[in-house]
Formats: sequence, C-alpha cells, structure tokens
Amino acid sequence: MTDPTPTSASDAAPPTAVAAFDFDGTLTEGGSVFPFLIALCGIVPVLRATLRYSPQLVHAALVGGTTADEAKALYLTRLLKGIPAAQVDRAAAVFARRHLERKLRPRSAARLKWHVGQGHHVVIVSASPECYVLAAGTQLQVDGAIATKLAVDEAGKLTGGYEGNNCRGEEKLNRLMSHLSDRGLVGPDGQLPELWAYGNSRGDLRLLQAADHGVDVGKLGKWGKLRQFPRLREVD
Repeated sequence: MTDPTPTSASDAAPPTAVAAFDFDGTLTEGGSVFPFLIALCGIVPVLRATLRYSPQLVHAALVGGTTADEAKALYLTRLLKGIPAAQVDRAAAVFARRHLERKLRPRSAARLKWHVGQGHHVVIVSASPECYVLAAGTQLQVDGAIATKLAVDEAGKLTGGYEGNNCRGEEKLNRLMSHLSDRGLVGPDGQLPELWAYGNSRGDLRLLQAADHGVDVGKLGKWGKLRQFPRLREVD
C-alpha cells in the first residue's frame, strides 16, 4: 500500500502550488467507508456490526474528535480483523473505480483537473482507508494519496486497527507536511509552495486553516463548519 506514482507534476521544475483535496463529500458524494465495507465483507456482517456499535457511532458523529476515532477503530476491528491484505487490495481497486464512476462530483473533479493542468502538486488527504483512496488517486492521476492506514500483521492479514493515527483533523495537516517534505517540496527555511486545500467537514478544518487558500466544498454553506471559507463556486 504505497502512494501512487506521480503523474501530474513536472520532473523538470518544482510545482508552484500544492492542492490538497479531501475525499468523502469533497471529491465524491457522501461517505465511502460503509459501501466499501459492504463490498468487502457483505451486507449482513456490516449491518450486524453497525447495529452492535450504533450507540458509539451515533455518539461519535455528534461529538467528533478522539471519540469518533475510537468508535471507528472498534467498528473496523469487528469487520476487518483477519482478512488477508491482498484480498483487501483487490477489492479496493474494484471499489475505487466503481465509486468514482458513481459518486465523483463533477465540479470538484474539474477543479482537481485544473490544478493538474497547471502543473501543481495534487494530493488527496482523507480519513478513509488508504487501500482504496490510493487506488482512487491513481485513477485521478494525482501526485499522492494520504489516508488512514490499516495495520497488517506478519501473516499478511489485517489486525483491524490502524497503522499510526486516523487521518483526520490535525493528523491530515501533519501527514501532508510529511509528504511534502519527503518529496523535497519544503524549503530549508520551512517555506512551502502556495497551498490550496479543499474540504467539506470539521475534520478538514485544520487543513484549510493552514492553507493559503482554504475552500469549502460542503453543501451546508453558511450552516457548515467551514463557513468562514469561500465556496468552490467563488474560486472557479
């Protein structure tokens, strides 16, 4: 499970800007974790796990933060523990293609394509599982995909837990900075290229706050958590 091979940034000169896109609700309509789990595990096991953890999941949706991280971890452990990573990767590749065919938001996709055409370094930064976010990134021809890593044991099977932290909030920003540093895009004095960030929820707030240009792609407008930022239609 590695980053897609860079396809849009020029090898001859460093990019003048970086564009970071959230995945669920930003590049695509709605969430992706639940439909992916159904595609991987089947609807009956997913519904059973959802019923089992519904109190924690509802509470997590209302509270957010570490409570949401813990509830997500419990839920995924119940469903994913013991599944071979190779099987997950195969399912992820198929799911990513179908999900983009059905759920890709045209306006967001056009904006991503514009950044690619400008030679900017384009990255997806998501809390969703890395296995299919990476596959989606490859299909969208971006320079990198950063997401929540699912831990794999020595036997090549998922433990059900994370490798590292859930990629949301401050972790999104930390992971993006590490990605840019690894690719030589951070100057010796810490200077970064111009940063654009696109998100739709409070999990993207820290990333948008750190950007030169934060853009709200959510549908709640002035009632959303990112209402302080311009809307996508205002920057097109």
